[in-house]
Amino acid sequence: MKATGFISLWTLVSLPCGQLANPAEHEDVVKHAIKLHRGKGVVITQRKQWVLESCRKLSGLLRQKNVVLNKLKNAIRAVEKDAGLSDEEKLFQVHTFEIFQKELNESENSVFQAIHGLQRALQGDYKDVVNMKESSRQRLEALREAAIKEEMEYVELLAAEKHQVEALKNMQHQNKSLSMLDEILEDVRKAADRLEEEIEEHAFDDNKSVRGVNFEAVLRVEEDEANSKRNASKREVEDDLGLSMLIDSQNNQYILTKPRDSTIPRADHHFIKDIVTIGMLSLPCGWLCTTIGLPTMFGYIICGVLLGPSGLNSIKSIVQVETLGEFGVFFTLFLVGLEFSPERLRKVWKISLQGPCYMTVLMIAFGLLWGHLLQIRPTQSVFISTCLSLSSTPLVSRFLAGSARGDKEGDIDYSSVLLGMLVMQDVQLGLFIAVMPTLIQAGVSTYSSIFKEILRILILIGQILFSLAAVFLLCLVIKTYLIGPYYRKLHAESKGNKEILILGITAFIFLMLTITELLDVSMELGCFLAGALISSQGHMVTEEIMSCIEPIRDFLAIIFFASIGLHVFPTFVIYELTVLLFLTLSVVIMKFVLAVLVLSLILPKTSQYIKWIVSAGLAQVSEFSFVLGSRARRAGIISREVYLLILSVTTLSLLLAPALWRAAIMKCVPRPERRSST
Repeated sequence: MKATGFISLWTLVSLPCGQLANPAEHEDVVKHAIKLHRGKGVVITQRKQWVLESCRKLSGLLRQKNVVLNKLKNAIRAVEKDAGLSDEEKLFQVHTFEIFQKELNESENSVFQAIHGLQRALQGDYKDVVNMKESSRQRLEALREAAIKEEMEYVELLAAEKHQVEALKNMQHQNKSLSMLDEILEDVRKAADRLEEEIEEHAFDDNKSVRGVNFEAVLRVEEDEANSKRNASKREVEDDLGLSMLIDSQNNQYILTKPRDSTIPRADHHFIKDIVTIGMLSLPCGWLCTTIGLPTMFGYIICGVLLGPSGLNSIKSIVQVETLGEFGVFFTLFLVGLEFSPERLRKVWKISLQGPCYMTVLMIAFGLLWGHLLQIRPTQSVFISTCLSLSSTPLVSRFLAGSARGDKEGDIDYSSVLLGMLVMQDVQLGLFIAVMPTLIQAGVSTYSSIFKEILRILILIGQILFSLAAVFLLCLVIKTYLIGPYYRKLHAESKGNKEILILGITAFIFLMLTITELLDVSMELGCFLAGALISSQGHMVTEEIMSCIEPIRDFLAIIFFASIGLHVFPTFVIYELTVLLFLTLSVVIMKFVLAVLVLSLILPKTSQYIKWIVSAGLAQVSEFSFVLGSRARRAGIISREVYLLILSVTTLSLLLAPALWRAAIMKCVPRPERRSST
């Protein structure tokens, strides 16, 4: 260290020491220091002597550290000039000296941080909670930075150890002749080292200085049972850290997504066990529901309840299970579109467009009215009303699976109207997700900026409408020029091999959902449109593709409905059963009445009888309210209590949906058409 740097350093140390040595001005501070280090009853001269001795010792340590640093610099120069050392030996020795230099500097910084921390604490007010909180936050930040520096130093020591091993190997190779096999293995070792250096991503170093990145303390939980059975050494445990779990201070749990060493294949055993457990338990649960006359999907939901946080709590990878379940929604909507030809869509497009829009507007109006009476914020009322206005597309699709859908003369098929309205609601879902950030800002904005927020919402609506126009124009181009040749090529290549056909159809589904996602429209709409485009190729094509995709859809749908059960909390429902039943019945009846009213206005007179069936299919709350509710809760739009109420009302409405659907079918559909509608 240079002399000027040492003088400035000594000045910083002498400042607090000199302040403590003046009892006339800082009598309270001196008393506190004496109590900590000497006890009560010490005379003033002894206090001054203790302070001076402490400062003298600190000054001596800093001078000694300065001398050691100079010696280390001279040693590094000597090593670099030593021609008798190999490059590996020079690198190892220089690396070791640099690590020791860094250790001395970090120790010196820790001393000054402790001095300034003590000075700040002594000058603070112990009754001021805000000041103590700020001091605690600063200490926590200092500890985090210290932990990061210590981790980096440990990594450097591992690198130094590796350099030492390299130097020893080179010395051994120089002292003996290598066989041909040893030379080959040595070349392979060097190539492997180069490969690891090339594929290794320095994600920690690259992201630690990025804006918005925070250092946090986490717990690393190992697989204790497996390690204890194998009696693994500490080194073996360190090599197996990729399968451990991290838990932060907010009780969020994390798993490995990408290992440092990408050459070793790894698997998430927690996720594998979760999928296996869900698959095994879904069979008896679905079997039981079939026996008592309920749809099998409720058995899958019960399976999720039993395995979820409110049951056995055996599902560890909840986010991963929910992510895989989303693919069940994608394939379900694809098969819905596969049975929903563009000709049928063209026949009911006006009803499909007008019906959901009118219902959503009426739900929001009623929500604002009740919110005004109950003194609920408008943003919260709008959000809750919009959530409750959506209906479950996967649920209704299962109701309609295999049902008779032939149109009568002059009549409109109820399944076409119902699916068209549900698809439009999926579009509204994408619109609402896009508008949600503006809704969050509107909740905290002043009245002077409400006009700007309304203008932003209108601009967003215009963007969504433009995106929808672009999507449908693209679908027209694909239907006219691309989908026919594409399917014929797949069919020709897949003779005797269904893999190509399944892969080609799946790729087309993912392409369409990617396009709609890029255009800020819901991915679910893209899956539906993919099915509708393929269905335009004829009935034979539809039957062939459906036979290939249905088994995949069925398995993924099991995961999806089980993931819904993970968010069902029976204890909360039991505690608030009366309130929840009242709210659920109110929502179901309100949605049913509003749907009947809207459909009475927009349906032709010859098809008025289907309004009861369509209204029954819409009189439940979509499972996507779970997603919207979680986002709104994180954003502060709704409270924890409102979020739990939305989850519970959604679950109960889904449970009531089969009974309401069956009653509507029994009342309005002639007996020959009831084959599988229930």
